[in-house]
Amino acid sequence: MITAKNIHKRFGQVEILKGVDIQVERGQVVSIVGASGAGKTTLLHILGTLDSMTPVEGSSLIINGIDVKKLSANKLAQFRNEQIGFIFQFHQLLPEFTALENVCIPAFIKGTSRVKAVDRAKELLDYLGLSHRLDHKPDMLSGGEQQRVAVARALMNQPSVIFADEPSGNLDSESAQQLHQLFFTLRDAFQQTFVIVTHNNDLAQMADKTFTMQDGRIA
Repeated sequence: MITAKNIHKRFGQVEILKGVDIQVERGQVVSIVGASGAGKTTLLHILGTLDSMTPVEGSSLIINGIDVKKLSANKLAQFRNEQIGFIFQFHQLLPEFTALENVCIPAFIKGTSRVKAVDRAKELLDYLGLSHRLDHKPDMLSGGEQQRVAVARALMNQPSVIFADEPSGNLDSESAQQLHQLFFTLRDAFQQTFVIVTHNNDLAQMADKTFTMQDGRIA
């Protein structure tokens, strides 16, 4: 599913990632842990194609059989929209839109018809226990509900992999536990792949595989 080799990232003279290798299989829930400043989020953004690696010899990033380094900017944007989902610590829902509208956005970007997008969004929100919240805007939802809407949005285009950056970091313990369990329910039901940066020890211990980062490397 994901094969990353010799991933480097420099900002000026500062080297954030120092040659990271990582392998993720389809249907795995993988956690990336480590102290603040170890490079976890930078790695996640590169794996998710939100940022580019610093070119060095021998570096590569293959996702679902596609060499993303060879994609043009437009093709990369299309690949990201269709193959990758994102969940962030702060849900990043658009406040002026309802839960249903927020979930539909990736499908609209892809060019899916409104009827198909709405049907798919309703199906996801119902699966996640939010069928009674379709017309509610984010400020009318609890923190846990907002993150479930974000999960539905990430699933909208049936992506190959979902990248999550501290997805439960802004939730109370009960909501966090429910969200963590949801990831594994989705993995079991749909063979969904997750790569999750987290400081939550419970989630890290639940993962199929855990990578620990230290000083820009996998420890």
